[in-house]
Amino acid sequence: MPGAGIDIGSRTVKLVLVEDGEVSSARVQENSFDPVAVSRELLAGVQHDRIIATGYGRHLFQAEFGGGIISEIKAFAAGARALFPACRTLLDIGGQDTKAISLDASGRVRKFEMNDRCAAGTGRFLEIMASALGFSLDTFGEAALTSGRTVKVNNMCTVFAESEVISLVARGMPREAVARGIHEAVVRRSAAMLRRIRIEGDLVFVGGVALNSCMRERLQAETGREVRTPGNPQIVGALGCALLAENSGAG
Repeated sequence: MPGAGIDIGSRTVKLVLVEDGEVSSARVQENSFDPVAVSRELLAGVQHDRIIATGYGRHLFQAEFGGGIISEIKAFAAGARALFPACRTLLDIGGQDTKAISLDASGRVRKFEMNDRCAAGTGRFLEIMASALGFSLDTFGEAALTSGRTVKVNNMCTVFAESEVISLVARGMPREAVARGIHEAVVRRSAAMLRRIRIEGDLVFVGGVALNSCMRERLQAETGREVRTPGNPQIVGALGCALLAENSGAG
C-alpha cells in the first residue's frame, strides 16, 4: 500500500498518496474550524501503509489518527526537491505564513526564515486586499497584470493596508493599478527574505499563493532568477510527507 502525507494548513488540507515514488492520488479541501473532521473526510476510504502529517494541525492529527509528524520546513524541502532536483532555494507562501528555505547540495535544510507573526504578505492578506478592491482571489493576479502602471501601497499591516486601498480607490486610482502595487509590495517583502538566506540553485515557489500569476511574474522580475512552480503548488508539503512515509517507514 502507498505512503500517505497530509498537510493541515490554515486555509486548506492536502492529502497525497505515493506508491513506488509516484503520486497515485492528491486531494485538496478547504479547512474549517474542525481540521480533524476535514482530515477524516479526506481519509475516508483511503488505503495506506504509513502516514506523516505536517502543518499547523499536525499535532491534532497525530493525537486523533496516529502516524508521524514533521515540520513544514522539512516537508516542503522534501517535496520541492523531489519535483525539482536542482532546487536549492524555496519560497512557500501559504494562508497565514511565509517561509524562505535554503537547501544544501544534498537537499538538507541549511537555513530558513519564517514570517508567522503577522498576516502581511500571506494568502490571507491577498484575499483581504482582493475583496477590498472588488476582485475574487482567483482573478486578482490576472487583474494586476493588466495594469500598465503601479500605485504604490505603503502599508503591509492588513488592517492599515485595507484602509489605504479603500482610500486610494475613493481618490480615483484604478483598481488594477492598486492591485499591482499590492502584489509588488508582497513580492519585495518575500524577495528580501530570500536574499537573507541567499538565493542559490533553482528557485522554487510553492504554496497556495504560487497559483497567483502576478506573484510568479513579479517574483521572477524582482529576483532576476527563473522561478519554478509545480503544476499543483499547494500539495508540495503533503508530497514531501508521503515520500518520507514511504521511504522511512515512519508512522
